[in-house]
Amino acid sequence: MRNKENEVFHALERLATPYVGAARANALVERAGEAAIVMIGEASHGTSEFYAERAELSKRLIVEKGFRFIAVEGDWPSCYVLNRYVKGDAAAGTIAADALRDFARWPTWMWANREVAAFADWLRVYNDGKAEEDKVGFYGFDLYSLWESMDEILKYLGEKDGADLEAAKRAFECFEQHGREEQQYGIAANFYGEGCEAEVVALLRKLQDKWKTARPGDREDALAAELNALAVKGAEDYYRTMIRHDAESWNVRDRHMAAALERLMAYHGPAARAIVWAHNTHVGDARATDMAEEGMVNVGQLLREAHGGEVYAIGFGTYQGSVIAGRGWGAADRSDEGSSGGIRKLGRAASPARTGRQAASA
Repeated sequence: MRNKENEVFHALERLATPYVGAARANALVERAGEAAIVMIGEASHGTSEFYAERAELSKRLIVEKGFRFIAVEGDWPSCYVLNRYVKGDAAAGTIAADALRDFARWPTWMWANREVAAFADWLRVYNDGKAEEDKVGFYGFDLYSLWESMDEILKYLGEKDGADLEAAKRAFECFEQHGREEQQYGIAANFYGEGCEAEVVALLRKLQDKWKTARPGDREDALAAELNALAVKGAEDYYRTMIRHDAESWNVRDRHMAAALERLMAYHGPAARAIVWAHNTHVGDARATDMAEEGMVNVGQLLREAHGGEVYAIGFGTYQGSVIAGRGWGAADRSDEGSSGGIRKLGRAASPARTGRQAASA
């Protein structure tokens, strides 16, 4: 083990380039700027520097390299409110904090924080005066928003009526009996044959690609309806699978995120260029980790398999500092000091890493 650590240390010493901030990361921006998809990962969802540096790198990729949208490890409905805000929709709020109030799902600090608010305000200014098709978007591609996405679909289709609305109502009625309790749905679907898979597949088919024929003013909202339906389908599969297989439920989630990103790429056209914000475990390549031994895949692997060299990954890590986190899923947030270990030793030897501060809630 010691010899292996020494090998890694010497490789870092020989190959590593000190990172002193996005403003001076010209070589990194040039390399990343050649890709169609740049994934920027972080080692925690609650450390200020990760969020701030990721935002600064993203600004450079947008301004200097023409990247068209950001897709984050967040729920589609909440992120779509922020997307409308950065594109100048007054109904989404007058300041970023207004739009961020929609992030009510735990952990709220993951996206409702000052770093994201500052970036959203910058992006709104950047988009100001641009044609709608040239504005940079901000989307969520996760799948936890089962109920919220159903609500958004019903709201959207309620203004249109027709067969699509009937399909949405059938899906909603199927889920409604479970009282918006995901675990209850998973148990009922697995053990009592009360699943809603057929209904959500039918709904997605109804809404798929409707944005292609929508009038210009409704085009992105039609996309939102499709992505909400995709989130419902992914969530149904995830909560049904989670009861039986932890590893496979992970795969369901990452396959969903990759599929959602592909649809966003299709929407933005052949020259689309995307920036992904997610945890390192999603943007790395599972094939190079022990995840592969468990039969697990991740977004980074799936995108590399589909796009090869068009994908570029950047990961953030640290060996000390503080982070906002909860002791368990759904627990209240608190600030915890980072732990020590092998990364601490290697990090200190390779270069003086910055101390991680906790992300500040908006």
